[in-house]
Order: sequence, then structure tokens, then C-alpha cells
Amino acid sequence: MTPTLRVHSYESLGAVDGPGIRLVVFLQGCPLRCVFCHNPDTWATQGGVETPVPDIVRRAVRMRPYLGKEGGVTFSGGEPLLQAKPLLAAIQALHEAGLHVAIDTSGALDTPDARAALDAADLILLDVKSPTPEGFRAVTGADPAPYWRLLAHLRDTQKPVWVRQVVAHGLNDTPAEKAATRDLLRGLNVRRIDRLPYHELGVHKYEALGIPYPGAHLSPPSPEELAL
Repeated sequence: MTPTLRVHSYESLGAVDGPGIRLVVFLQGCPLRCVFCHNPDTWATQGGVETPVPDIVRRAVRMRPYLGKEGGVTFSGGEPLLQAKPLLAAIQALHEAGLHVAIDTSGALDTPDARAALDAADLILLDVKSPTPEGFRAVTGADPAPYWRLLAHLRDTQKPVWVRQVVAHGLNDTPAEKAATRDLLRGLNVRRIDRLPYHELGVHKYEALGIPYPGAHLSPPSPEELAL
């Protein structure tokens, strides 16, 4: 049976989701409810379009002239590891086509299938929601234990990692939070760190879905607060 992925949308010429120019495949479904999430339309696991993996590979191969030597395909979401088994099939097929593959993940799922997909990818774009288990639960509403187990796995494998952290004033911008973040990243094969200022660009999506916006109390950080 041909593996399929439930796809929310595509970005054809992504420039910030991995090295070079990327085809970004946003997968449907996410187990987290982060207070600063700007894509609530990706939460529902029953949404999106069931797409055969060969169709995704063909799309990427057609784009190869635009991707260049440094570019490739990034699976984002939602949470791509929620579909880890067909995701692994997609990574393997894209590698057979000679394409670089990255996974943009919250790290909130630690299963054998999730680890297999992470191990197969060339690069992991890893979210840091909070550097402490208590903060992780407060930001995401989820059990922090799988995230910390997955961090241990990434330390063991030394898979290349780009770290991404949304920073909001009064949430995770204090000197103590910064020190804890540096401690959290110790031992990982970190190639890049992006601290991203909180924004409200997704508020209209909550309004369209009739969902209360959970980040109304947040505000962007100052340049000093954003620096790690």
C-alpha cells in the first residue's frame, strides 16, 4: 500500500526553514496547544489532504532547479512526527531522489517511529518551548517527559540541530530562563540558534475558527530580552 501523509499546505520557496531554498510541507495535526501558536488551523488530525508520498516526491523533484545545491525539503506542521511512519517513507524516497530533508518539530513525541524518522532526516529544526519541565507544561499544556527523552536521544545520536525558540516578554525572556536554555542545549549538536520574537500574526485564524486566543497576555520582547 502506498504511504500517505495528511498535508495542510505547502510553501514553495521557503527561505527560513533550513539551509538554502526549501519546499516546506506543512503536515496536519498537532498534540500541543501552545499559548503563542500562530497556526491553530493545523491542530485537527482529521484535516488536511491525504497525499500519497510519491506525489510529494514528484513535487519536490520538479522544484529541484529552484532549490539549488543547499536547499531541499522541510516537513513542518502542525507536528510532523504525529505521522512518523509515512514521514519516514517520505524521507527515504526523497533521499533516493538526492534531496536534503529536514524535520521541524516541537519534540513532543518520543516513540520508536518518531525516533526512526528523526534518525533518517539530515537536519532537525527543534523548538524550545521552555527550558524547564514546568515551563514546557505551562506553554504547551502537554506532558514534558517525552520532550526531555527526545533531547537525550538527540544528544546520543549527535544529529545536527537548528534550535528555534519563540520569545515573549515575561514568559521566557528572563536571565534565569536564558541560563536554563543554555544548559538545556548543552551536549546537542547545535548548528544554529534562532530566537524569534513573539508576534500576533495568527490571531485572525483564531477568530475565523471561533477559538479564544490564548496569547492575549503576551507581548514582544525587547532586543535585550531576545538575545541569548
